[in-house]
Amino acid sequence: MRQPTARISPQLELRLGTFNSLSEGLDYAARGITGFNFYSPRGPLERVLPFSELKDQALATGRRLTRLGLQRGDRVAVVAETGPEFLFVFFGCQYAGLIPCPMPYAMNMGGRDAYVERIAGMMTSAGASVVVAPDSLLDQVRDAAALAGVGIVLSHEELSQLPEGGVDLVPFGADEAAYIQYSSGSTSKPKGVLISQRAITHNVRSILQHGLRVGPDDRAASWLPLYHDMGLVGFCLAPLMGQLSVDYLATTAFARRPMLWLRLISDNRCTVAYSPTFGYDLVARRVNGSASEYDLSHWRIAGIGGDMVRADVLERFAEKLAPAGFDRRAFVPSYGMAEATLAVTFAPLNEGFRVDNVDRTFFKLSGRAVPAGKNGRKAPERTRSFVLCGPALPGHEIQIRDDQGRALAEREIGHIVIRGPNLMTGYFNNADATEAVLDDDGWLATGDLGYMLDGQLVITGRSKDLILHNGRNIWPQDIEWAVERIEPLRSGDVAAFAVEGAHDDDEVVVLVQCRLTEEADREMLRRRVAAAVHQHAGIECDVVLVPPRSLPFTSSGKLSRAAAKLRYLSGEIGEISKRYVTGGIGMAPMGAVQSAK
Repeated sequence: MRQPTARISPQLELRLGTFNSLSEGLDYAARGITGFNFYSPRGPLERVLPFSELKDQALATGRRLTRLGLQRGDRVAVVAETGPEFLFVFFGCQYAGLIPCPMPYAMNMGGRDAYVERIAGMMTSAGASVVVAPDSLLDQVRDAAALAGVGIVLSHEELSQLPEGGVDLVPFGADEAAYIQYSSGSTSKPKGVLISQRAITHNVRSILQHGLRVGPDDRAASWLPLYHDMGLVGFCLAPLMGQLSVDYLATTAFARRPMLWLRLISDNRCTVAYSPTFGYDLVARRVNGSASEYDLSHWRIAGIGGDMVRADVLERFAEKLAPAGFDRRAFVPSYGMAEATLAVTFAPLNEGFRVDNVDRTFFKLSGRAVPAGKNGRKAPERTRSFVLCGPALPGHEIQIRDDQGRALAEREIGHIVIRGPNLMTGYFNNADATEAVLDDDGWLATGDLGYMLDGQLVITGRSKDLILHNGRNIWPQDIEWAVERIEPLRSGDVAAFAVEGAHDDDEVVVLVQCRLTEEADREMLRRRVAAAVHQHAGIECDVVLVPPRSLPFTSSGKLSRAAAKLRYLSGEIGEISKRYVTGGIGMAPMGAVQSAK
């Protein structure tokens, strides 16, 4: 019977990211017996990849790529399917001095044409010389490569058959590039985040030593896609640079059978696992009475990132999984983004999540997070709850600024800007986009809104999503979360945004994915949604019932309100009773995947 890689390499001293490059980190990890393990969609262990084998295969792949006539610094686009072959190419590029560009695997990408257009945009943006893909996507990738003018398209099998002899590899050094990451919001005109060796090694060192405080008994489990920064950096590069074994479940497998994630954590006594909020929500909805089948008592870091953190979802997860020994103190809210390599903040360990309850009226009208109620008394309908995401990692800075760029005080809501050694070099071959977010002093405008409290960052939303209505700021998340409480709606079923009305004022539109078939039931749902929006936001809205799986999501599972608005205005998303062509980009929340991440 196949066995997963060991938990620890007894003969190897634990080094937590103390390397100058990714290839140097793999060289060291390959001296031990830990590695990556890939599980099938039904649960059994399918592939075992010790770091020693990964190094051997990466070196061979690097030689083959070099034999294609590629020059140092050339870009290699590679579809990031969860499996060893992607890692062979990614690390082969590190040894060969080539820049890998992970591209999304075709999961809920809005259909074949949308997927082809999207990855063609990535290839063009990167100026890729070669693209490598699994057999299952080769036809789509060839079409995309033709659009992007990429002359060499290979399957992993074809690449493995190329000769490798007679090539001396020169790995990337500390002052060179590492890879190009396409952020979760990338579309047909994507911006490639160029990450340097210095940025990635600094960030993984901070993650391992400070954010997670990794020890010799740690083991990770992940279903996160390897084309997204949280999956690639958090659960591939960082564990490797800390010599940790990781147990992988493909993202699609988690979508169909989310309890397999818990099974991996339980059976392999994994201590570190992360998910966006919607992943915890999906598991909490599925667990029912089966929690006692699992042992989660050793799960010490249940990280949350990739989107705003919802306290109600975490509370429900902790309650449902308590019979499995899950300790709510394991929750670790955090904040990060591709432009910062990955991590920016981590909440304190072993304390669970801290919630700041603020007065909803002050929050809407004054732009300040004023504590709700007095002496602990507060009316739920007048309260807005936010989860604290922790302080900045050592060596990093966070500021909250107003529209004029002035620094704000604690509890004042504004634009989040960050500075530190893990920031991107810039958007690859896109000086204008780089200058728009990075200033001369090294501050990066994140595009997020939030405030500081007791030295910790609190995220309130994306600045571009903010709804301005009759002189008021309305947060679309407030509307969406209020509506999602209505049965039978689920997390990820609602998108709220503003459109220009007949008199040049903003009108609020709420798109609701509807699975009801009876017209009377649909109309009742429409009235309940309108009532919930009026109660929680004090506004009238246009409720549009749309088909399941129609809302667009980014590759990290975040709702893309901007894309939803564009598709609504173009008529691509419409009332459920009208003709509709299924859309959606990226990885929808897992609830959305199950309804039809």
